[in-house]
Amino acid sequence: MSETATIRPIFLPVGTGDGERQIAVIQRAAGKGDRNVSFVWLSGYRSDMSGTKALELDALAARLGIGCIRFDYSGHGQSGGKFTNGTISRWLEETLAVIDHTKPKKIVLVGSSMGGWIALRAIQELRKRKKAPTIAGLVLIAPAPDFTIDLIEPNLSDVERRSLAERGYFDEPSEYSPEPNIFTRALIEDGRANRVLTGIIETGCPVHILQGMEDADVPFSHSLKLVEHLPADDVVLTLVRDGDHRLSRPQDLERMLAVAETLALHNTP
Repeated sequence: MSETATIRPIFLPVGTGDGERQIAVIQRAAGKGDRNVSFVWLSGYRSDMSGTKALELDALAARLGIGCIRFDYSGHGQSGGKFTNGTISRWLEETLAVIDHTKPKKIVLVGSSMGGWIALRAIQELRKRKKAPTIAGLVLIAPAPDFTIDLIEPNLSDVERRSLAERGYFDEPSEYSPEPNIFTRALIEDGRANRVLTGIIETGCPVHILQGMEDADVPFSHSLKLVEHLPADDVVLTLVRDGDHRLSRPQDLERMLAVAETLALHNTP
């Protein structure tokens, strides 16, 4: 684990002019043959590639002799850029740039919370291309697709709406950090342009969703809604009765790693 945590990232420039930001990327090389597959870790809102789940996934890749690609969105972790400039479109652009730069042959996308939304959007964009990595599977952990539309906007208070209108953002206390969560008007408006829960989502790969039933941030009903939009795929939804949003307890991590290994090595298209 210490070796995993101390690998130095490379920095990938994304965007142009004033919009350029340096994205921190750590790549563990894939193996050969049936081991020529890489996990792509997609973090949640205000999370980064040094979190417990990301490091455990990288350690699994090392044990299996396969690849793992981790990176920090702009405004997160070791990457440059201002957090308050972040939008789904911006972080999606960075995700696709990292995949283009690292050039994996076959991938399993592993998205946590907001990372689940970005994973679904990335698949939509990759499927439009003639040349793209084979997507072997999708692991979604407490996925939050369309969270700005479905989970934030309907619950805004009058004070928060006024703050968005006057200041361009509102903040709220965070359970996970002494710093408050900040949600910008740009993030919310851009979220509407990236909605995925509007019709059939075709990933073309097996999907496994892990969702805690005691999740205070993303209710498990949201994962049930997502399943309804994936009728064309092989989808497994695992509901963890006493699981919270993070799903970082030892038993939760074991479940995530077992699912990730199965999709990487036992569902070869």
